[in-house]
Amino acid sequence: MPTDDSVAGALARFRASESPWLALPFFRDGSAERVAAAVDARREAGARVLPAPDAVFTALTLTPLDQVRAVILGQDPYPTPGDAHGLAFSYVGGRRLPASLKVILAEMAEETGSPMPVSGDLTPWARQGVLLLNAALTVEAGKAGAHLKLGWSELTDQAVSAVSAARPAVVFLLWGAPARQRAALIDRDKHRVLEAGHPSPLNRKADFRGSRPFGQANAWLAAKGLNPIDWRLG
Repeated sequence: MPTDDSVAGALARFRASESPWLALPFFRDGSAERVAAAVDARREAGARVLPAPDAVFTALTLTPLDQVRAVILGQDPYPTPGDAHGLAFSYVGGRRLPASLKVILAEMAEETGSPMPVSGDLTPWARQGVLLLNAALTVEAGKAGAHLKLGWSELTDQAVSAVSAARPAVVFLLWGAPARQRAALIDRDKHRVLEAGHPSPLNRKADFRGSRPFGQANAWLAAKGLNPIDWRLG
Protein backbone atom coordinates (compact mmCIF):
# COMPACT_ATOMS: atom_id res chain seq x y z
CA MET A 1 0.00 0.00 0.00
CA PRO A 2 1.34 3.47 -0.83
CA THR A 3 2.19 5.65 2.13
CA ASP A 4 1.01 9.23 2.56
CA ASP A 5 4.53 10.58 2.04
CA SER A 6 5.28 8.55 -1.09
CA VAL A 7 4.90 9.46 -4.75
CA ALA A 8 2.62 6.42 -5.08
CA GLY A 9 0.46 7.93 -2.36
CA ALA A 10 0.42 11.28 -4.14
CA LEU A 11 -0.60 9.48 -7.32
CA ALA A 12 -3.48 7.78 -5.52
CA ARG A 13 -4.68 11.15 -4.25
CA PHE A 14 -4.38 12.66 -7.72
CA ARG A 15 -6.49 9.83 -9.09
CA ALA A 16 -9.17 10.60 -6.53
CA SER A 17 -9.42 14.12 -7.94
CA GLU A 18 -10.97 12.81 -11.17
CA SER A 19 -8.80 15.22 -13.15
CA PRO A 20 -9.34 15.27 -16.94
CA TRP A 21 -5.64 14.43 -17.26
CA LEU A 22 -6.39 10.95 -15.92
CA ALA A 23 -7.69 10.01 -19.38
CA LEU A 24 -4.11 10.02 -20.68
CA PRO A 25 -2.70 6.56 -21.42
CA PHE A 26 0.04 7.27 -18.86
CA PHE A 27 -2.56 7.04 -16.11
CA ARG A 28 -4.49 4.15 -17.66
CA ASP A 29 -1.87 1.60 -18.74
CA GLY A 30 0.15 1.27 -15.55
CA SER A 31 2.90 3.70 -16.57
CA ALA A 32 2.10 6.12 -13.74
CA GLU A 33 2.38 3.37 -11.15
CA ARG A 34 5.65 2.12 -12.62
CA VAL A 35 7.22 5.58 -12.57
CA ALA A 36 5.96 6.29 -9.05
CA ALA A 37 7.39 2.97 -7.87
CA ALA A 38 10.76 3.78 -9.47
CA VAL A 39 10.84 7.18 -7.77
CA ASP A 40 9.84 5.71 -4.41
CA ALA A 41 12.56 3.06 -4.78
CA ARG A 42 15.11 5.85 -5.04
CA ARG A 43 13.67 7.43 -1.89
CA GLU A 44 13.88 4.12 -0.05
CA ALA A 45 17.50 3.82 -1.19
CA GLY A 46 18.27 7.07 0.60
CA ALA A 47 17.94 9.63 -2.20
CA ARG A 48 16.25 12.91 -1.33
CA VAL A 49 13.58 13.27 -4.00
CA LEU A 50 12.20 16.70 -4.89
CA PRO A 51 9.66 18.23 -4.76
CA ALA A 52 7.63 16.84 -1.86
CA PRO A 53 5.25 14.08 -3.03
CA ASP A 54 2.15 16.25 -2.66
CA ALA A 55 3.68 18.77 -5.08
CA VAL A 56 4.64 16.30 -7.82
CA PHE A 57 1.37 16.68 -9.75
CA THR A 58 0.85 20.40 -9.04
CA ALA A 59 1.03 21.44 -12.72
CA LEU A 60 -1.78 19.06 -13.66
CA THR A 61 -3.82 19.94 -10.58
CA LEU A 62 -3.70 23.72 -11.02
CA THR A 63 -4.20 23.62 -14.79
CA PRO A 64 -6.76 20.99 -15.88
CA LEU A 65 -6.76 19.93 -19.51
CA ASP A 66 -10.04 21.69 -20.24
CA GLN A 67 -8.62 25.02 -19.01
CA VAL A 68 -5.25 25.09 -20.82
CA ARG A 69 -4.62 28.31 -22.77
CA ALA A 70 -0.82 28.22 -22.95
CA VAL A 71 1.94 25.67 -22.38
CA ILE A 72 5.48 26.23 -21.12
CA LEU A 73 7.71 23.18 -20.91
CA GLY A 74 10.67 22.83 -18.55
CA GLN A 75 13.27 20.12 -18.02
CA ASP A 76 13.06 18.96 -14.40
CA PRO A 77 12.53 20.50 -10.94
CA TYR A 78 15.16 22.59 -9.20
CA PRO A 79 17.53 20.18 -7.39
CA THR A 80 17.92 22.32 -4.26
CA PRO A 81 15.55 21.39 -1.40
CA GLY A 82 12.82 23.95 -0.90
CA ASP A 83 13.08 25.54 -4.35
CA ALA A 84 10.66 23.53 -6.52
CA HIS A 85 6.95 23.05 -5.98
CA GLY A 86 5.74 21.22 -9.06
CA LEU A 87 5.56 23.97 -11.70
CA ALA A 88 8.16 24.32 -14.46
CA PHE A 89 10.55 27.24 -13.83
CA SER A 90 8.56 28.32 -10.76
CA TYR A 91 10.60 29.01 -7.64
CA VAL A 92 9.64 29.33 -3.98
CA GLY A 93 13.11 29.20 -2.42
CA GLY A 94 14.48 31.85 -0.13
CA ARG A 95 17.55 32.90 -2.09
CA ARG A 96 17.94 35.01 -5.22
CA LEU A 97 16.00 33.93 -8.29
CA PRO A 98 17.49 31.09 -10.36
CA ALA A 99 19.34 32.39 -13.39
CA SER A 100 16.96 31.09 -16.07
CA LEU A 101 13.89 32.30 -14.23
CA LYS A 102 15.47 35.72 -13.77
CA VAL A 103 15.95 35.96 -17.54
CA ILE A 104 12.33 34.90 -18.14
CA LEU A 105 10.94 37.42 -15.69
CA ALA A 106 13.17 40.20 -17.00
CA GLU A 107 11.78 39.59 -20.48
CA MET A 108 8.24 39.55 -19.08
CA ALA A 109 8.76 42.77 -17.13
CA GLU A 110 10.20 44.53 -20.18
CA GLU A 111 7.32 43.41 -22.40
CA THR A 112 4.55 44.28 -19.96
CA GLY A 113 6.11 47.43 -18.54
CA SER A 114 5.79 46.01 -15.04
CA PRO A 115 8.38 45.94 -12.24
CA MET A 116 10.77 43.03 -12.05
CA PRO A 117 9.05 40.54 -9.71
CA VAL A 118 10.61 39.79 -6.36
CA SER A 119 8.89 36.40 -6.16
CA GLY A 120 9.52 33.55 -8.58
CA ASP A 121 6.25 31.78 -7.77
CA LEU A 122 4.44 31.26 -11.09
CA THR A 123 1.24 29.92 -9.53
CA PRO A 124 -0.75 32.92 -10.88
CA TRP A 125 0.15 31.83 -14.41
CA ALA A 126 -0.94 28.24 -13.75
CA ARG A 127 -4.26 29.40 -12.35
CA GLN A 128 -4.91 31.32 -15.59
CA GLY A 129 -4.50 28.24 -17.73
CA VAL A 130 -0.74 28.20 -18.35
CA LEU A 131 0.40 24.59 -18.12
CA LEU A 132 3.89 24.69 -16.56
CA LEU A 133 4.99 21.11 -17.13
CA ASN A 134 8.45 19.62 -16.69
CA ALA A 135 9.76 16.71 -18.76
CA ALA A 136 10.45 14.95 -15.44
CA LEU A 137 8.23 15.66 -12.44
CA THR A 138 10.88 14.66 -9.91
CA VAL A 139 14.60 15.06 -9.34
CA GLU A 140 17.15 14.22 -6.64
CA ALA A 141 18.78 16.78 -4.40
CA GLY A 142 21.98 18.01 -5.99
CA LYS A 143 21.51 15.82 -9.10
CA ALA A 144 19.85 17.74 -11.91
CA GLY A 145 18.42 15.42 -14.55
CA ALA A 146 18.51 12.38 -12.27
CA HIS A 147 14.97 11.27 -13.16
CA LEU A 148 14.78 12.23 -16.83
CA LYS A 149 14.96 8.55 -17.85
CA LEU A 150 12.48 7.14 -15.34
CA GLY A 151 9.52 7.42 -17.71
CA TRP A 152 8.07 10.82 -16.92
CA SER A 153 8.65 11.93 -20.53
CA GLU A 154 5.75 9.72 -21.63
CA LEU A 155 3.46 11.92 -19.57
CA THR A 156 4.91 15.10 -21.07
CA ASP A 157 4.51 13.86 -24.64
CA GLN A 158 0.97 12.68 -24.01
CA ALA A 159 0.00 15.91 -22.29
CA VAL A 160 1.25 18.00 -25.20
CA SER A 161 -0.56 15.75 -27.69
CA ALA A 162 -3.76 15.86 -25.64
CA VAL A 163 -3.72 19.65 -25.43
CA SER A 164 -3.15 19.83 -29.19
CA ALA A 165 -6.05 17.46 -29.89
CA ALA A 166 -8.57 18.58 -27.29
CA ARG A 167 -8.15 22.34 -27.01
CA PRO A 168 -9.30 24.78 -29.70
CA ALA A 169 -6.56 27.45 -29.53
CA VAL A 170 -3.45 27.26 -27.35
CA VAL A 171 -0.08 29.03 -27.40
CA PHE A 172 2.89 26.71 -26.93
CA LEU A 173 6.04 28.47 -25.70
CA LEU A 174 8.90 26.11 -26.44
CA TRP A 175 12.24 27.24 -25.05
CA GLY A 176 15.41 25.25 -25.67
CA ALA A 177 16.11 22.11 -27.70
CA PRO A 178 14.26 19.51 -25.54
CA ALA A 179 11.06 21.57 -25.52
CA ARG A 180 11.31 22.44 -29.21
CA GLN A 181 11.55 18.76 -30.13
CA ARG A 182 7.93 18.41 -29.02
CA ALA A 183 6.76 20.89 -31.66
CA ALA A 184 6.09 17.88 -33.91
CA LEU A 185 3.27 16.84 -31.54
CA ILE A 186 1.36 20.08 -32.06
CA ASP A 187 -1.28 20.83 -34.70
CA ARG A 188 -0.08 24.18 -36.04
CA ASP A 189 -3.32 24.70 -37.95
CA LYS A 190 -5.11 25.11 -34.60
CA HIS A 191 -2.42 26.41 -32.29
CA ARG A 192 0.41 28.95 -32.13
CA VAL A 193 3.93 27.65 -31.54
CA LEU A 194 6.52 30.18 -30.32
CA GLU A 195 10.03 28.76 -30.29
CA ALA A 196 13.13 30.35 -28.79
CA GLY A 197 16.43 29.40 -27.23
CA HIS A 198 16.61 28.37 -23.61
CA PRO A 199 16.55 31.29 -21.16
CA SER A 200 19.64 29.98 -19.37
CA PRO A 201 22.54 32.46 -19.27
CA LEU A 202 24.68 29.52 -20.39
CA ASN A 203 22.91 29.54 -23.75
CA ARG A 204 25.71 30.87 -25.96
CA LYS A 205 23.31 31.92 -28.72
CA ALA A 206 21.44 34.13 -26.23
CA ASP A 207 18.38 33.73 -28.43
CA PHE A 208 15.72 34.00 -25.76
CA ARG A 209 16.03 37.65 -24.76
CA GLY A 210 14.17 39.80 -27.24
CA SER A 211 11.99 36.93 -28.50
CA ARG A 212 8.97 38.65 -26.89
CA PRO A 213 6.99 35.47 -26.21
CA PHE A 214 4.51 37.00 -23.78
CA GLY A 215 3.34 39.80 -26.04
CA GLN A 216 3.17 37.47 -29.03
CA ALA A 217 1.13 34.96 -27.06
CA ASN A 218 -1.40 37.58 -25.97
CA ALA A 219 -1.64 39.11 -29.44
CA TRP A 220 -2.49 35.72 -30.92
CA LEU A 221 -5.04 34.94 -28.21
CA ALA A 222 -6.67 38.32 -28.75
CA ALA A 223 -6.81 37.69 -32.50
CA LYS A 224 -8.73 34.51 -31.70
CA GLY A 225 -11.18 36.46 -29.58
CA LEU A 226 -9.76 35.01 -26.36
CA ASN A 227 -8.79 36.80 -23.17
CA PRO A 228 -5.07 37.57 -22.80
CA ILE A 229 -2.99 36.19 -19.97
CA ASP A 230 -1.89 38.56 -17.24
CA TRP A 231 1.78 37.66 -17.08
CA ARG A 232 2.58 40.24 -14.41
CA LEU A 233 3.46 38.98 -10.96
CA GLY A 234 2.75 41.01 -7.84
